[in-house]
Amino acid sequence: MKTAFVINPISGTRKDKEALPDLIMSTIDKSRFEPVVVMTEHAGHGVELARQFAAEGYGAVVAVGGDGTVNEVASGLRDTQTALGIIPIGSGDGLARHLHISRNPRQAVEALNTARIEQIDYGVENGRPFFTTCGTGFDAYIADCFARAGERGLSTYIKTMVHEFFGYKRRHYRIKGDGIDLDTEAFLVTFANAGQWGNNAYIAPKASVQDGLMDVVVVNKIPVLALPVMATMLFTKSIGQGVYVHIMRAQHVTLERTAAEVFHCDGDPHAEDAVVDVSIVHHGLHALITTDRHI
Repeated sequence: MKTAFVINPISGTRKDKEALPDLIMSTIDKSRFEPVVVMTEHAGHGVELARQFAAEGYGAVVAVGGDGTVNEVASGLRDTQTALGIIPIGSGDGLARHLHISRNPRQAVEALNTARIEQIDYGVENGRPFFTTCGTGFDAYIADCFARAGERGLSTYIKTMVHEFFGYKRRHYRIKGDGIDLDTEAFLVTFANAGQWGNNAYIAPKASVQDGLMDVVVVNKIPVLALPVMATMLFTKSIGQGVYVHIMRAQHVTLERTAAEVFHCDGDPHAEDAVVDVSIVHHGLHALITTDRHI
């Protein structure tokens, strides 16, 4: 199977990225794969390369990078017969973690040698594809702050989140569609195709990438005293219905905000209109799956 490995040379914080091409070529099973390794050269290049390889009939394109690289490559492969693979070398790696892909590059390549191809879902918000989560409110605001911080990694993200938490005010939202009509103030609203934001922070622990639905997670303002409990719940997959969190499921919803504001897709922030249309495309992406666990 002709397979392209698309490496983002500036992804994540790893210092050994220059060794990845040799690692891939020496570890991949050449009796199954015909590997080609290419490097992205600019923002959006991953989309262009993935579309090119799909058009040329490649069986798979493997994104070697973080969430942004995965989003680009998957965006170029959606609604084609070419499968997405992932070797995660980013800081969050949300989809890779959801799919139980090792963050050790050698182990991730070795797992591809016995991977199977399955169909998974992806989401669309106002025409933009997402594969893990998208949303508005505090998480989108922090994603925007993080993007401006100039430093990557979990520690920078946590510092940014703690610093901004106390000054952030709830926004007013209305969510309509698929039997949902919710008018509320909220700290954040997340639309989850996969279960986590990244770094094993599970905002929607029961989300599946194969059920044709998204988990719509509405988080109210969290009291300071409840922060340790909420943080523990995020990292132990125990977020659920409760005083501060409301979870609904839908295939398609419309979010109405009081004004245009920052939004994020797979952790990448962008300016978005006040009204946002969010939907799930069922089985719209082929993927190389390396686990027998539920996805």
